[in-house]
Order: sequence, then structure tokens, then C-alpha cells
Amino acid sequence: MPTPGVSRRGLLGLGAAASVAAALPATPAFAAAPRYRWNNAVIVGGGFVPGIVFNQRERGLVYARTDIGGLYRRNPRTREWIPLLDWVGWDRWGHTGVISVATDEVDPDRVYAAVGTYTVESWDPTNGAVLCSRDRGRTWTTSPLPFRLGGNMPGRGIGERMVVDPSRNSILYLGVRGGFGLWRSTDSGRNWAQVTSFPNVGNVIPDPNDVGGYNGDNAGVLQTIFDKRGTRRGQATRTIYVTVADRENNLYRSTDAGRTWARVPGQPTGYIPHKAVFDATKGYLYLATSDTVGPYDGAKGDVWRLDTATGTWTCISPVPSTSDANTFGYSGLTIDRQNPDTLVVAAQIMWWPDVQMWRSTDGGASWTAAWDWGAYPERTRRYSLDISDSPWLTWNATPALPEIAPKLGWMTEAVEIDPFDSDRFLYGTGATIYGSDNLTAWDTGGTVDITVRAHGLEEVSVNCLISPSVGAHVYSGVKDVGGFAHHDFDRASQMFADPTLSNTAGLDFAELAPATLVRAGAGNPAGLAVSTDSGATWTAATVPEGVTGPGPEDQAVCIAADASRIVWSPAGAPVVVTADGGQTWQPVSGLESGTPVRADRVNPRLFYAYSQGVFSVSHDGAATFAPSPATGLPAEGNVRFKAVPGHEGDIWLAGGKTDGVYGIWRSTDGGATFTRLPRVDEGDVVGFGKAARGRTYPAVYTSAKIGGVRGIFRSDDAGRSWIRLNDDRHQYGWTGNTITGDPRIFGRVYVGTNGRGVIYGDLS
Repeated sequence: MPTPGVSRRGLLGLGAAASVAAALPATPAFAAAPRYRWNNAVIVGGGFVPGIVFNQRERGLVYARTDIGGLYRRNPRTREWIPLLDWVGWDRWGHTGVISVATDEVDPDRVYAAVGTYTVESWDPTNGAVLCSRDRGRTWTTSPLPFRLGGNMPGRGIGERMVVDPSRNSILYLGVRGGFGLWRSTDSGRNWAQVTSFPNVGNVIPDPNDVGGYNGDNAGVLQTIFDKRGTRRGQATRTIYVTVADRENNLYRSTDAGRTWARVPGQPTGYIPHKAVFDATKGYLYLATSDTVGPYDGAKGDVWRLDTATGTWTCISPVPSTSDANTFGYSGLTIDRQNPDTLVVAAQIMWWPDVQMWRSTDGGASWTAAWDWGAYPERTRRYSLDISDSPWLTWNATPALPEIAPKLGWMTEAVEIDPFDSDRFLYGTGATIYGSDNLTAWDTGGTVDITVRAHGLEEVSVNCLISPSVGAHVYSGVKDVGGFAHHDFDRASQMFADPTLSNTAGLDFAELAPATLVRAGAGNPAGLAVSTDSGATWTAATVPEGVTGPGPEDQAVCIAADASRIVWSPAGAPVVVTADGGQTWQPVSGLESGTPVRADRVNPRLFYAYSQGVFSVSHDGAATFAPSPATGLPAEGNVRFKAVPGHEGDIWLAGGKTDGVYGIWRSTDGGATFTRLPRVDEGDVVGFGKAARGRTYPAVYTSAKIGGVRGIFRSDDAGRSWIRLNDDRHQYGWTGNTITGDPRIFGRVYVGTNGRGVIYGDLS
């Protein structure tokens, strides 16, 4: 039978610290890696899917892009999504944010991704790029761009911003934010140049007062749409439409293959085009518009149809913006290529009572809604929604009518009907992909059966991981969707409940009483919960006055080795300690608010804290802390530290920044002194697992740069030598938040990613 939890798919003591440094051999920085298998502990989804793109030539070829978690291609046989950007490494982690994907209908083997997560330089220091693949994403080449892209910026659901010319597939267009305009490649994405004849770089800024900030840049040029009628294969498409983030001048047309451009006459104004779709059968251009770039807001909008033969514009909104009932913008616009009079459009955002979708079979002359009001607060639905594959999508909620759980969706910017099958459609939400195989039942009074379609797509950002010696093999604390006890790595489980806390910033267990767990997360505004039965049930703690957030990621809370005390470092309030399971709290003496604290894994009276280069120790159960004499530790950058199971006073500390002090340190004298590990160029996080056969010291795991190579490493001899576990195909971008080994299975490591979920590696 398989080992429990295995996928069915397949630092604190002075004298010792000095001796560790002396004993390190003059050998290569790390040994050759054993063969490892890498998989996800399945959550299924967990983040925003702003784009879904079907190839228009090959049945079953479809891609999904995420805002921080890379790009996926769907396997038509298994209906699981295959991750395509796991090779993106630490130094280019921003390339896991995908602002657009383009699939080539002339040569379906070709696919392109426009990547870059933030335009704010301090958040993402690397410029964007276009990734080019000739084998459906198995291998890639990178074409750098001279500006940043915004895969996780406002407006990321608009578009697609990049597209391949369907008549001459060596030509691509890319709409860029930040005032950089419209760009074009004529050599299959290898080189790019600005289309200087294009007259408008956009002018919509979500918050003009946020200069240099997240909401402070121009949303730019949005989408390119081709009208390939009358163009022979191999010639550049002559008629091209481009949408722009400009409420007065938002649509331009070229009739000479992009040489010259003109504003389209009679165009609707006042709103921003989110989605544009062209019907080549009748020559209609459809636009879905909203008053903001989204994805979190949008209060007004319309849907328009342009008859390109006559130049006539017709407002075909299911609920026009002039109506008091219109409190939303439109997005998620799609056309049935088998029956081009059939459209589906979604409200870009409707938080209450639920998102809405509408369907038309007469080109927008009339619409039916996915749900209608009955006798208030009842609603009549034309769909059923099965979330059994992702039970957490209820968010543990039992809302009062007219709201229901789960919701039909939110942030529904990606809605696509399969161009080869009128019954099949997919749509993205802020947390998953839904879809159906009987969409046309909408038109005959039947029920559209919607199910989760995000299998294989793992997008959560992981804050913390723990692996106790009893209970689930791993527990995760994640952004947005709280966290999970992963008893079965192949099936999604319900998120932590009673209380439900999002953005879990801290998880810990008592080393000597491992069924006792503690977690801290965002609530209203934050909360803490304790379990004494390995997470089967939880008890909410009281919240001290002044708390504004759960605390530092992966280091917000800790519990004494014998479960006698819990220390919480919340935001907005002092560090506090409780001896009664969180019913009453006392301020800790000697620490500033928000200082991370860890418990010794042997001595229940010993606690450790660290802030800005100063290591502090408590010998009285965290009542008081005093600085240790340790020096030479990093005062800047992200720093994370842990105490070693079974070894009192043994602590490992990792962190720093590239232009300062950066590495891994160990103390074996309770934090009085630390020794830096040689050959570790940069260290970011450490964890411990079951010792190798014949050894008593736990295996040490780290995400680090050792011997000039970035990777996931294991040491079986307390840091004297290292083995790189991952390879260049399994890098997962940024992995500096959390890592742990498994105390029950030698060699198993759990890695928290920033958008690819919980990754675990096993010796194969």
C-alpha cells in the first residue's frame, strides 16, 4: 500500500557552532542530486484566472493564464491543466505573472506568453518579456522587453493584449500599459518594436494620486482584433482594430496592415473596453465595457455591436447603463463560432448577491440571464453548480438568501465558448475555473450543469507549512483561501473552519504534543485558533485590543514544545503570550510589535525572537526577552529562523538581501553566538525532516543559492554538505516563504510557492 500522503499519481550553542565551521570539508558546494518526483498537494485552483484562450484551428487546444502562478495548457484527454512555466527561476520570478497568452491558429504548436508581474519597480525589479514556444509550451525562448508588464496589476483581466496575426503568423501585436503604446513583432516574437504610427497610448489611471504605486500607472493599449476577411493566407491582415484605455477615444482601426490608424467613427464613449470579439460571418465587432479597469471594481458599463459594413453602432446591453438596475460593468464576452449569433457576456464584478451572466441567440437583440429574481429573496437559476472537487469554494459560508454558497463567480473576465463545440464553455473566477458540457440547455429550458474545471491548476500563494509527527503529513497556511490539512495529496479538502481565517500568516505545532496546532490569519481584522486534535476541530482565541492583522508571514505565531504557551506577534498590537489557550493574553516584555518569535522544540520555557539584526531570547516562557550578544546577522531583507526538533538551543537562521549580508547561520548555544555556513551564497528559509538512515540529526532543507546555483537543497550532515534536489525544470519562481521536511518520511520536502501552491518532492 502507498505511504500515507504519497500521491497516487505517480540558530543556539557556542562551542558546537565553532566546531561546525571547522569540520566543514573543502569539497564541492553540493553533491549530485538524487532523482526526485515533484507534485502538488492538491488544492485545485485558489487564485484569479484572468484569461482563457482556445486555439481557433485545433479542437481541444486551450490555455489558461494566471496573474502570479504561470501559464497552463489543458490536456484534452485527462482534462487536467499542465503547468508550463515551472522552469522560471528565482532571479526572474516576475515572469510567473502572465498578462497575455497567444496561440497560433496557423501553426497550433506555437504559443506565446507576455510575462511580468508588477510595473512597480520596488515590487518586481525585472523587465517583462515575451516567451516563445514552438512545442506548445514544453520549451521556451525568451525575448526581453524594455519595460515592465503587469500580470498582477489592475486591468489584468482585459484583453487578450497579445495576439498572432491569423493570416501571417510571423506577425504579433502586444498592447502595453504605462504609456508604452502598441508593439509589433514581425519575426514570430523574437524582436519587438513600437508601432509609432499608433496614435494613442491610453490615459486611464486607476488612482492618479498613487504616483509610482500599484494603482498609479496608465492601463494603456488593451486588445488587438483582426478582421481577416479578404486577406489571403501569408499576407498581413489588412483590417485591424485596437482598443485603448481611454474613455473618449477607445477604438482605432487600420485598413493597411497597421501602417496608419484612425479613430473608429461613432464609437461609444464614457467607458473602457474590456473585451472585444469579431464575428467574421456577419462582420460584427462586439465590445463589452466597464467604467473601471477592474478586476475588483466596476459599477457601470454597456455591450455594443458595430456593423463594420455600415458603421452602425447598436447598444445591446442586457441591462443598459442608463438603467438603475445596472450597477456593474461588463466583461467575459464570448461568441459561439458554430452559431455566431449566440453570445454570452458576464458582469465584470457583482459582489451581491452573485455574479450574473446573460446569453443571446439573436446577436444581442434579446437575452436570458443565468438567474432571475423570484419571490424575494428567492432566485430562479438556469444552472446547477457542483464543487465536490473543490469543497472549500463555499468558504465555509452559509449566507442568508438571496446569497448562496458557492457563488456562480466573481471577477468573471475570462468566459469562452469552445469554438468547436457549442455545448462546452469555460470561465475563470477569482478562485477557480468553472465549465459545462451542456451549455445549450440554457436555450431549451434545461439546466446548465457547471462543475469545477481547474484540475491541475494550482495557484495559491503559500505563507506557511508545518509537518507534525501525527495527523496530516502537511498543513498549509495560504493567502486568500485560509489553509488546509492535506490528508490526501490527490484530493482537495475543506479549508480550515470554525473559525474561518483567510491569509493564514502563522502555523505551528507543539513538538512534544504534536496533535496541538495553532494558526493565525486575517479575520475581522485578524484571529487565532487552537486545535488539540490535529486540526479536526478548532477553538477561537480572543483577540487583543488594537490588532489590525495576523502578523509576519510564516512567523506570526508559535507554541511551546509542550503546548503550555502560545506567543502571537499580530500587526497593530504588542507581541502577546497566553497560558490558557488564547482566552487571555499578556504583553511580552522586551520586543517591539510584530517581532517574529519561535519556540524551542525541546525546552518549553525557551523562546527566540529576531528583528533587524538583533536576536533575543526568553528563558521564562516568553514573559520577557533580552537581546543576545550575537553579531553579524542580517539587519535587512527577509529573515526567517527555526529551532531544531530534538536539539535544545539549536537554531538555524536564513535571510538578508543581495547587496548586503545574506546567507544561513546556525547557533548551538541558545542564540548567544551564530556561525555562518560557508559556500551558502544566499539563504532564504530553512526546515527540518526525518534524519537519514544511520544519522541522528534531522535532514535540513533550504531554498538557497549554494555554490552559485539557486535551488532547493537538503543536507544530511547539519550543513557540512548539500544536495540540490530540484532541477532546472522545477524551479517554481520565488520559494522564499516557507519550507519543511517530513518527520515521518526521509527525503520528503514541502515547498511553499508564490502562486504554484504547495509543492512536495519525494525520492523516486
